[in-house]
Amino acid sequence: MTKTTHVAPRPSKVVQLRKGTTLEMIRLCCPDTAQATLISESFGLPVLDGEGIRDSHRMLIVASAEALNEGLGERAMQIHLQRIVGAYVGSAHGAGQFYSRAVSEARDATAKAACDARDEDVDGPVGFDSGAQRKREFAADMALQSHVLLMAAEGAVAAYEHVVGEKWKPFERPLDNPGQSVDRRAAAAQMAAFG
Repeated sequence: MTKTTHVAPRPSKVVQLRKGTTLEMIRLCCPDTAQATLISESFGLPVLDGEGIRDSHRMLIVASAEALNEGLGERAMQIHLQRIVGAYVGSAHGAGQFYSRAVSEARDATAKAACDARDEDVDGPVGFDSGAQRKREFAADMALQSHVLLMAAEGAVAAYEHVVGEKWKPFERPLDNPGQSVDRRAAAAQMAAFG
């Protein structure tokens, strides 16, 4: 009877990736058109033309790509637009996160101001807004800023798809030495065990 030797496959090296920000992520933290319009009307702010902002950014990036087309190859154009769109998406994501924090602070301040037993949250002198009102107005301003950056990012993503011919995905780069710090800490702990 012959013995068959089973060789276990060597585990392949797993490369961890740093996840990029997606368009869906910024849509979750930035107000959409309906919410931005409601905020504008509630706070007496201008109603923004989100569609116009989206379209103008799409046309801007498409025109830029057409101007660069002769000097850049297909892959170079894809890399260039990947970076441009990534910047728009990253900017909108940062603004959306800032807006979310501003809303949380406005809610907290408004809830505290509603409590009659708190002296520090009473309205200021006549003619001045309360702290809670200022926080609500600040959150409304941040809502509009994050909304316009969302619209610009959507326009950039649409331009990428138009020029490159495929959907934009965030660049996911490998983490720099992902296990190195853990390995070093483990080695230090092991050496410490020796005394």
